[in-house]
Parts: sequence; C-alpha cells; structure tokens
Amino acid sequence: MSDLYARHRAVLPDWVALYYEDPLEITHGEGRHVWDSEGNKYLDFFGGILTTMTAHALPEVTKAVSEQAGRILHSSTLYLNRPMVELAERIAQLSGIPDARVFFTTSGTEANDTALLLATTYRHSNTLLAMRNSYHGRSFSAVGITGNRGWSPTSLSPLQTLYVHGGVRTRGPYASLSDDEFIAACVDDLKDLLGHTRPPAALIAEPIQGVGGFTSPPDGLYAAFREVLAERGILWIADEVQTGWGRTGDHFWGWQAHGRSGPPDLLTFAKGIGNGSSIGGVVARAEIMNCLDANSISTFGGTQITMAAGLANLNYLLEHDLQGNARRVGGLLIERLRAVGAQVPHVREVRGRGLMLGVELVKPGTDEADPQAASAVLEAARAGGLLIGKGGGHDTSALRIAPPLSLTVAEAEEGAAILESALRSLA
Repeated sequence: MSDLYARHRAVLPDWVALYYEDPLEITHGEGRHVWDSEGNKYLDFFGGILTTMTAHALPEVTKAVSEQAGRILHSSTLYLNRPMVELAERIAQLSGIPDARVFFTTSGTEANDTALLLATTYRHSNTLLAMRNSYHGRSFSAVGITGNRGWSPTSLSPLQTLYVHGGVRTRGPYASLSDDEFIAACVDDLKDLLGHTRPPAALIAEPIQGVGGFTSPPDGLYAAFREVLAERGILWIADEVQTGWGRTGDHFWGWQAHGRSGPPDLLTFAKGIGNGSSIGGVVARAEIMNCLDANSISTFGGTQITMAAGLANLNYLLEHDLQGNARRVGGLLIERLRAVGAQVPHVREVRGRGLMLGVELVKPGTDEADPQAASAVLEAARAGGLLIGKGGGHDTSALRIAPPLSLTVAEAEEGAAILESALRSLA
C-alpha cells in the first residue's frame, strides 16, 4: 500500500470509492493524456467522470483562469458579476428553453437539488417521477430520487418518488418489444401510474443514464412522455449533467433526441462546461425560476474564476465544432468496439452515441451481470495505458467510455486496440 493510499484511508470515509487494486495518483495532463505520480502515461477515456470535456491543460482555459485569478477570484452573487452574466446569456440562448433564466451552482448534485426545489415549489407537490436505473447526485434529496440501489444509501427522503419504466432499452419487461412498441408500453405504464397517485411535480430523467451504464431509451420516448405530462401540468426536468454540450454528437443536448414535443421545462447541467472547474446550474422558464418567495443566494455558484473557465471552454467547444468531432470520431469508435464485442463472449452489448459509449459485460451465455469481469477489464486497460470508467444498475458490469471531445481518430484507434486486448484477456 502506498503512503498516500494509507493516508487517504486514515482520514477519508470508507465510502469514497477508489478505482484499481493499487489506486493511482494523477499528477498532470495534456490533451487527451494524463500522467501518474510514477511517471506512467495514460490515454484518458474517462475525463474525470466526463468532466474534462475538451482537453487537459487546454491553453485557452488555463489563460482565462490565470487572468481572472489576477483580478479577483470571487465575490458571491450579492454583487454584479460580469463573467456570470455573460455565461448565463450564452447558456440561456443555447438551452432551447424560451424566456430562460440560469442559476449557477457548484456541481450537478446541487443543480438537481435546485431543480427539485423549483419544481416542487412551483407545483405545490413533493411527488416526483424518476426513471429506474437513474442517478442524480449524492445529496439527501438527489439520493431520494436515484433509481440505482448501488448509489442509494438510504430510503429516507423529503420526496415521494415513483419510478417509471423506459430508461433501459435492453432489459426489463419491455425489452423484447420493437422501439415503437417499447415507447407505447412505457407511455401506457406512465398513464397507469398517474392514475394511482396525487399529481406529481415533475419527471426528472437523464437522456442517457450516466452512472447507470450509459443506457438509454429509443429516441422519442421522453417526447411521448412530455405529451402525457403536459396535459396534466407536470414538469419535465432533463438532467444533462453528463449528456450536455455536444457529447452525444448528434445533438448539443441529450433532450433533443426527444424534442418532438418541445424543450424541457427545466434543464440541469454541470461537469463538462467547466472542463474541471466546479460549475453546475439550472436553466428554467422565468415563471418557474422566479417562483421562490424567499431570499436565496449562492456563495460559490457563479464565482468569477469558474465562470471565466466556463466561458473560455464553451467558446473553444463551439469554435472547434467538438460536437461534430464527437459524432465523427465516436461513430468510428463504437463500430470498432462492436466488431470486437461480437467476438468476445462476455460482451452483451456495446451502446451509446457520440463519445459516450458503454460496453456491458455478462457471464458468457447468460444475461447475468459480471462485475468481476468489468473490474478485470478496468485493470487490464490501465496496464495497457488506458483509463476508462465503469457503472451500471445491474451490479456495475458496464464499462464507461467518455474521452475528451477533442479526441483524434488516431487516439480512438489506440484506445480501441488497448480495450480490445483487455476484453480478450477475459477467461
């Protein structure tokens, strides 16, 4: 055990998980690569849990942060803040939500907390609809709506949560249906559920479930849900903490794959916009955002140094069409991984879109999750010089692949080759 690992275990909670039997300390990065404290170089296909969205040590972001740090780091929301207003203007325009207002937080958890506060206050209801296999953060209220047992340490909650079918296309009672039949069955289930409860405040849903293993419904499911919800005044919260900013390639926001019935009422974001800086937030129609009748501030949400990072990062993303790069390079990567998966008995499914890809592992010849295989592949990939993630609502048996959106074709091929070797090493 390394000295740093021993010190970590002595002062941090047991439930703060670490990857790898021999945890690594990442000391620095550049582009799509990082280095550990022993000098080993890795191709990074997880980006600090989808947070390093553009690149490590991106010069444009580094320069913006340095210049802002030389002026002022922080003043709170009690004072006018030019970088915060400028970033809010950009996000409001990009969100697709009419008459949008933006509130900044420091994380996706806090963003979802805020969205829940707004929705329940606006609707005068503490009943929430959420998706099975979902994850929305680690706060008390976010845990209360998380539909993933591995990330839900308590059943206590200020909310009454009802879980809806549909977030996982290839498991569950409707898996054998066609896409159209799947959507129809999930809509029927939603209608039936609404007939047996008091009116909910909102449905919160990730367009692609992140911690759940990068699972998703057929395109259009949430548009069909939206029609049912809108008839009853129930709000739709799109949790875009992992899917936002062009990561899915086909769309800037994940909700746009379900946009037939219009944009969500609220949208939460975090992770990639800061490229490592602590930025989260909520976008909502003005009438919803302004429904609170008590004072509120954010000490650190919207602080100048993180807003400078977010502005520089967003500008780089848009100017270099990283959404288009995610679509092109991600398309090549998923086809490469599907070709490998077809030859490895442990691989049940390769799924996802853009640079948000999942590889689900099972015990060969069954549908039974194999978390040991996922851990073994994680270790083998590291040994080969590749960092990936894992997740999944069925015993954490899915590999999560989410490189920075500036990934090159050559780097995609290199990572796929390392991952192929790791998958083929499974007994």
